[in-house]
Amino acid sequence: MLEAIRRAISFLRQKQILHKLGVAISITVIGIACYVLYHMLRGIDTNEVIGAIKATEPRQIVLAALFVAAGYFTLTFYDLFAVRAIGHCEVPYRINALAAFTSYSIGHNVGASVFTGGAVRYRIYSAWGLNAIDVAKICFLAGLTFWLGNAAVLGLGIAYHPEAAASIDQLPPWLNRLAAFAVIIGLVSYVAWVWVQPRGVGRGPWTVTLPGGPLTLLQIAIGIVDLSFCALAMYVLVPDEPNVGFIVVAVIFVSATLLGFASHSPGGLGVFDAAMLVGLWQMDREQLLAGMLLFRVLYYLAPFVISVILLTFREVVLGARMKRLRRAEPGPEVTPKHGAVYVRERGETGT
Repeated sequence: MLEAIRRAISFLRQKQILHKLGVAISITVIGIACYVLYHMLRGIDTNEVIGAIKATEPRQIVLAALFVAAGYFTLTFYDLFAVRAIGHCEVPYRINALAAFTSYSIGHNVGASVFTGGAVRYRIYSAWGLNAIDVAKICFLAGLTFWLGNAAVLGLGIAYHPEAAASIDQLPPWLNRLAAFAVIIGLVSYVAWVWVQPRGVGRGPWTVTLPGGPLTLLQIAIGIVDLSFCALAMYVLVPDEPNVGFIVVAVIFVSATLLGFASHSPGGLGVFDAAMLVGLWQMDREQLLAGMLLFRVLYYLAPFVISVILLTFREVVLGARMKRLRRAEPGPEVTPKHGAVYVRERGETGT
């Protein structure tokens, strides 16, 4: 049966059916979101939205910013875990943190995060001797952590409160709960599958050894903590009344985030917003929209600006270091590689 599945996937890839299907799904999601968003925003009073933003207490904004910072800090462990998993323990944590923070914040804003985030990661990790295959494996394992965390949060959250998901997908609560149990069973089955013996995916040099059972549980924990911090940031900024509870906001937030991710639009723009407005229909639209705008500033805009500054500063430092080493005579052997500077002197290697 597995061989038949492999042949089917290979056929779909050869005919580019999967790519065409992905594009069709993205266009469909964006189209539906734009239609819903247009109807949801009709009659919105811009002055009330601005007034709601101004009325937001500084304490709420600071608390939301702290939760966002904690979420991005958790994101650094995605790369730390992935780099260690492929056997490159020589890469220090500060490099993992820089690669994770900049790749995710830029990928979130530019869109097509698989490619934009991968390009940023390659620029950083290539300075430490990692090649394109290594970076592809890091992206795969980091993405696996993200999806495992999402599956855990949505499975547990919808199983506990299926009405939250029903407000978005318009399906009966019992059907949402059934789907949630299916997700949980699938997650448990995956953990058991990788726990029994080492598993790998891919072929040849592209083969990735999947983390075993205990490490997979660690992946799930990292993903849950990351999403929890992000959901807390949104929960702090949404209107206090009516108080729907953190679980409801978390389920709707994660669902909206995944829909935005599936659309490949920059920052899930339009798709994320439409899903949040539909899911939290009982809240005042102007106040909810104000909270969402503040969240975008804290989670998307501010980290994006910081990332651009960090990467620019890094390139300036590397360029200045290369010029300085070239002028040194006599001096060590200087070898530029992938935009990085390697210095070899007395048998030592560094950047």
